[in-house]
Amino acid sequence: MKQIEVAVIGTGWCGGIRAVTLSRSALVDKLHICEIRPERLAEVKAMTNPATATADYQDIIRNPAIEVVYISTTPEHTHFPIARDCLKAGKNVLLEKPIALEMWEADELIAISRRNNVKFTIGYSQRFNPKIAYAKKKINDGTLGKVVNVMVSRHLSRSLGKKIASRVKLSPAAMESTHDLDFVFWLLEPAKPIRVYSQGSYGYMQAVNGSYDCMWTTVTMDNGMLVVVGGGWNLPPSYPNYCATWIEITGTEGSLMLDDTQRDNWLNTVKDGTQYPMSTMPGEQVDHVFAGQMGPETIHFLESVILDRPVMVEPEHARLVMQAYTAADLSAEINEPVDLPLSNQSIAAINDIKTAKLATA
Repeated sequence: MKQIEVAVIGTGWCGGIRAVTLSRSALVDKLHICEIRPERLAEVKAMTNPATATADYQDIIRNPAIEVVYISTTPEHTHFPIARDCLKAGKNVLLEKPIALEMWEADELIAISRRNNVKFTIGYSQRFNPKIAYAKKKINDGTLGKVVNVMVSRHLSRSLGKKIASRVKLSPAAMESTHDLDFVFWLLEPAKPIRVYSQGSYGYMQAVNGSYDCMWTTVTMDNGMLVVVGGGWNLPPSYPNYCATWIEITGTEGSLMLDDTQRDNWLNTVKDGTQYPMSTMPGEQVDHVFAGQMGPETIHFLESVILDRPVMVEPEHARLVMQAYTAADLSAEINEPVDLPLSNQSIAAINDIKTAKLATA
């Protein structure tokens, strides 16, 4: 099979996972990494033995041999300019969520990728969770009959929630429920969301970034199916894992309950007490295997480029998810349902809210 040169821009938590995964793959001819923190660049360089290591992502852009780029940078406002430059340079791009912070940014990235005929996808790694894949199979093969309702409840530990909320002024709907909106819309294709109603509750995170601790969002699909997604990031500091998720799918011929609360690996030590290892959303390398979703997702995109296969997450789908969580934020703010696609009136209201929050920040 063909080998190609790849790059990872931003080698923090997720980018580090992707860099290590790629460094172990026989599909990679040469790996290039980019990181603005010198100490982290040195650390990942030691782990992955890349062909080049730089602090300037333009070095990646200027290298014509690099065909595939994984963009894992934070804060999230860096996504658009870096992805834009990579796509303009003819690179195939996997971009961590969110696709963008503004709808016009998402539209421009999609347009550039189509114009340059390169693959562009968003890192919604939950599609590589075997439990989610099983749900897709059971819906597609008719086991559940006509789906009536999907409910997802996802909660993060306070430590992880604070880390995320401190770096970006986005809600739990935009930063956490986005994963669930993505895979639920994927499960229910070809149905499309047409209405969103959301409510939020303040608590610990309000002082951190003005965010809700928890948001519950109800989505009505165009065929009458009902989706309810809850996302929060305020589990107590003593909670022994990073992420806990419960999923219920009901249909006319059956139901499917998925326990993804990560309690199946239980470690107890004198020093640290109870822990649930391998309980993060992206997963982690465990010696010769990867426990989680991000490793397989990373290789899948590489194979999609090499074999010219469709990507798992089309960017237009990520834009649809962006519309849904944006509508959820607006709905929680105005205490009313919001129709999809977003109207000009809704977009104007969203911009007014952003402007007001910036003025008080």
